[in-house]
Amino acid sequence: MSAATRGGPGRDAELHTLTGAYALHALGERERVRFEQHLAACTACTQEVRELSATAGRLGLAVSEQPPTAMKAQVLQRIAAVRQEPPTIPGMRPGGERDRSPVHRVRPAGRRTLPRLVLAACVAGAAAFGGYATWQQRAAEDALAQAEALTRKAEASTRQAREEAGRQSQALANVLTAPDVRTSSASLGSATATGTVAVSRERDRAVFLAAGLPRPDAGKVYQLWFADGTTMRPAGLLASSGAAETILMDGAVGPATGMGVTVEPAGGSPQPTSQPLALLNFT
Repeated sequence: MSAATRGGPGRDAELHTLTGAYALHALGERERVRFEQHLAACTACTQEVRELSATAGRLGLAVSEQPPTAMKAQVLQRIAAVRQEPPTIPGMRPGGERDRSPVHRVRPAGRRTLPRLVLAACVAGAAAFGGYATWQQRAAEDALAQAEALTRKAEASTRQAREEAGRQSQALANVLTAPDVRTSSASLGSATATGTVAVSRERDRAVFLAAGLPRPDAGKVYQLWFADGTTMRPAGLLASSGAAETILMDGAVGPATGMGVTVEPAGGSPQPTSQPLALLNFT
């Protein structure tokens, strides 16, 4: 939507492009204050921030994991049996002797490949769904267990898998934080199942977020489609696990004016074989 459509003084036109960064808590203090003043008088930006916050929320839910129920008891048992290391005092050796060896500063490790804005999106998503306080409490109780589980998972991952995860995270962030990103939501065949698509014409990519979809029947899968006028173009398959899911749709947006979701045979189809659960227009 153009600045002229939204209204407001020409000198504040650039504020309309900050909705994505604001929804992900990625603005500096001065920009945030200025944008919130603008937000109070701009209904279009208010609506867009609301939609982007919901999108970020579903993204956070899609990557969340629940640790095994037995893990907490195992960690508590190990805490009681493992001796705690004494505190380390800079410049002192164990036993109180001063360490006179040369000091070598360690360079900080490279930044994680997961983008800062994706991390912000997860936090914003948890807050948007009212679950941030619950998550924070659980994280405090299970911190050791979760850290151990994540360490094992990282050690088991191949370098190629880690790089692919980083590329996927970066691609999702590129779409969700694009200045021109637009979102559209619809019910997916039931009152509890919803889908949201985020589209960036500038990036020429789209992200789909599904929540509440039940597992399909055996031998079936949910398939996404780009709608090029009356022609439907395959755009990827959902994992169909029944959990909330976020996916970077296959291929460029191109001339597509919308998208659809259908139930197809396992492995997908070159053309839809069933009536769409939903059709979403790109705004």
